Amino acid sequence: MTTAPAPDGVTASRTLTVRYAGGGSRRGPVTMGQANMIRCILRDEPDSINIHDVWPVPDGTGMDRALGALAALTARHEALRTTFPYDAGGDTVPTEQVVSPEGSFTVTVLDHDELPEDADAYAEAVARAARTTRFRLDLDFPLRLRILARAGRPVRVALAASHAVTDGSALGVLRDEWLALLAGEPLPPVTALTPLDLAAEEHSPSGRRKSAASLAHWERILRTGPQAMFAEDGAAGTETDTPGLTLRSARGARALAAAARRTGALPGTVLLTAWCLLTAHRAGQSVCVAAVPTSNRFLPKLARSVGTLSQDALLDLDVRVPSFDALLAKAWGAAMNAYRHSRFDALDLWELIGRVTTERGSQFARDAVYNDISALPSTLAGAAAPDQDAPELELAWGEAQSLPTRLLTFVYETEPVLRLATWADPALFPRAAAEELVTGLVRLLEAVAEADVPLDTAGPLTEVTGVRPVVRGPEWARVDGCWVRPAAVAEALSEALGGRPVEVAVEDARLTAYIGVGEPAAHYSHMTPDQTHAALMGVLPGRPGVLAPHRYVFVEGPPRQPAAAQRILREGTGRSSREMPHDHR
Repeated sequence: MTTAPAPDGVTASRTLTVRYAGGGSRRGPVTMGQANMIRCILRDEPDSINIHDVWPVPDGTGMDRALGALAALTARHEALRTTFPYDAGGDTVPTEQVVSPEGSFTVTVLDHDELPEDADAYAEAVARAARTTRFRLDLDFPLRLRILARAGRPVRVALAASHAVTDGSALGVLRDEWLALLAGEPLPPVTALTPLDLAAEEHSPSGRRKSAASLAHWERILRTGPQAMFAEDGAAGTETDTPGLTLRSARGARALAAAARRTGALPGTVLLTAWCLLTAHRAGQSVCVAAVPTSNRFLPKLARSVGTLSQDALLDLDVRVPSFDALLAKAWGAAMNAYRHSRFDALDLWELIGRVTTERGSQFARDAVYNDISALPSTLAGAAAPDQDAPELELAWGEAQSLPTRLLTFVYETEPVLRLATWADPALFPRAAAEELVTGLVRLLEAVAEADVPLDTAGPLTEVTGVRPVVRGPEWARVDGCWVRPAAVAEALSEALGGRPVEVAVEDARLTAYIGVGEPAAHYSHMTPDQTHAALMGVLPGRPGVLAPHRYVFVEGPPRQPAAAQRILREGTGRSSREMPHDHR
């Protein structure tokens, strides 16, 4: 087990073994959420997929009582007694989960003469350090536990958790129950679905129908929405090193509450609508497409489930309406539609994404993510110290993280302060622009609290928020609902074809690629529309301004304008082998 570098004052570090017993033994298939997370765990680096939390320990709690509460939680929740048997050295992934009736886990105790002055920051660092080691899905207890003690008395629990059996909300439920146990309060019976119960429901005929409906929802957006929210100059790559920007604002909280009163909408819906509107405005898009990961706990039987339910709801909100109030009226239905369609077989989804994007010639970019965890009974936000003051508007920058997104927002708290953190791709949002975006959200809420905000043009929203839409030059074009730079398409296609000369033109709102093949016999027999399209799709990730051409035209000699004057040798879409290319030889 890993430990954080011990600061001055650590007097002892020891590992204790804790036994648990009393739960039942069960076995069955994995849930859709587990399958989704297991896929990520086996692919991604552990520090990016493991999660962490910090739990307080009430004064006067002894070590035996703390260890007993951890054992009680483990016996109470099947997820903490679950492993996933599989051949760790093979190509297969776990498809089953096994719940053990008894067993043991270890706890590392870091004892101190005195804890650092900022004990919460220290505990956060210890928990983060524990994330860097990979969990063995078939063997390991899913919590990596550190107890920070002062003179033998526990003060904080810093932990990392396997995302295969917990998500942020599940850790919040465990924290609630941990504090109740230490306070001597009886815990009610578990009524939320266990992972195995949920798996049984998902594999039922009605569960399969729900999954199919979810895939249909995703397919509609994948075929018609923008392939990337941030298709613009500077957007490149599939991951960004992004610093976090935290907002704490009493102004924002007052404005959000007032806007909710004026419109009669829930505060969470008002905030989501404002965020989507501002995101689409800044990106120069008519639709906001965003992943909303915490959606699937909206059902009562899942609200306090200890398991991983983290699957994306895919929200698409058309912002082409006359005013904010009109958009707000649409947003609730759009959000609920996304939430209803957020349970699916992850492998089926990725097969769908691969098929649909190949047919469309696009690349799905999960580059806008909104995660509102403020309304959950307990969340990772609880790991932060409670607000002792209420700043009118305070911004603080944190460390950079490597993220596969261009804009990620976590909402932790909406009263008495609005507290959220945003990670914005610095290539698109230099620090001043990121701060402008976050403060612009507060300004928008203040305007909405006073009156409806017109949206018939971009001008009023820019004036209200101070956030200006991205400026795209004449080299950009709207094709198939996406912002595309034809010159970048030609560059990518030329690269995919080993440097062969390419020109790309927008003709009748569609992209046509003219590919020069030199002499007709030179390497021509190996070039077909299908092969060309497949080669381009291979270099598409990380290029949000590139959409595959709808038509590939191979011409004799170098491509040049007017292309119609050249001899066309072969042409076709490349999107499906069922569409036979036209060979003009």
